[in-house]
Amino acid sequence: MTEKKDIRALSDDEITSFFIDNGDKAFRAKQVREWLWKKGAQSFDEMTNLSKPTRDMLEEHFSINAVTVDEKQISEDRTIKSSFKTSDGKFVEGVLIPTASRMTACISSQIGCSLSCKFCATGRLDRLRNLNADEIFDQVVHISRQSEEHYGIPLSNIVYMGMGEPLLNYKNVLESIERVTSPEGLGMSPKRITVSTAGIAKMIHKLADDKVKFNLALSLHAANEKKRDYIMPINETNNLTILAEEMLYFYEQTGTRPTLEYIIFKDFNDSIEDAKDLALFCKNFPTKINIIEYNPIDGGEFKKADIAKTDQFKLFLEERNLIVNIRRSRGKDIDAACGQLANKLSA
Repeated sequence: MTEKKDIRALSDDEITSFFIDNGDKAFRAKQVREWLWKKGAQSFDEMTNLSKPTRDMLEEHFSINAVTVDEKQISEDRTIKSSFKTSDGKFVEGVLIPTASRMTACISSQIGCSLSCKFCATGRLDRLRNLNADEIFDQVVHISRQSEEHYGIPLSNIVYMGMGEPLLNYKNVLESIERVTSPEGLGMSPKRITVSTAGIAKMIHKLADDKVKFNLALSLHAANEKKRDYIMPINETNNLTILAEEMLYFYEQTGTRPTLEYIIFKDFNDSIEDAKDLALFCKNFPTKINIIEYNPIDGGEFKKADIAKTDQFKLFLEERNLIVNIRRSRGKDIDAACGQLANKLSA
């Protein structure tokens, strides 16, 4: 038996040709596309404005290689972590983060990760493969539905901050964003989407050249070369000088001010001297800073910084006219917080 083609891998013209070749109307293709991309259908039976014979014909020829929710956990702070299963039996994790002002989906771009950052549970996993654009899109659809079903509030923001390095899966990440933002897809504003990178300089340059409309965040975590080398091996080939140049280039080409993400660790990068280094780095380009509380991982060497020290760190930066927010941990009790996604089902 011939293996069915994934219908979402076909172009619009190919779907149209299929209907015409099988004696059906060309406008059926538009109906199918609406089900796939506007409504996030995961089966042909959901396409209720198509006749049963048409749905059966689609079922005979095609598949929808959809990502499904394998397991769901709800934190005491209302954060929801989902383990998603791909059609080939792999697992990734995504998180719905509800706050007073927004409902944010944190989604993954790779199965595992190759960057081995010392503070991140995902970095301990092997990178098995990139997720394709449809698999990334499916995570958004599932988390969006969870937001509506559990809290009655539509999804407002998306962050590519889950498992993997988005800029090492550049093509599929940008295709997924196109599906999410297109009027023929979910219609979300690109200004509500943030892609976070550990610092792949040449791909930041490409984002700038492509004049993307979404937001960019750099996972910095240390503004000192030696310290950043220690916690993030990627810094050895993408150092702070190079990253500063590319972040400025991104701002100049897109007009969008990038964000710096700074996980603050006890007795490692939480001193006033570290704050001075960060303030100096921020002079290179317009930016804002998110200070992130550290979430310990099993067997990790780092600890959460003291709250008083974190507040002093923030105050020092604010006194130098920098925009600073402290991101408090969410979903810690279900290992859903920043840096904790470890995909334990497939471990």
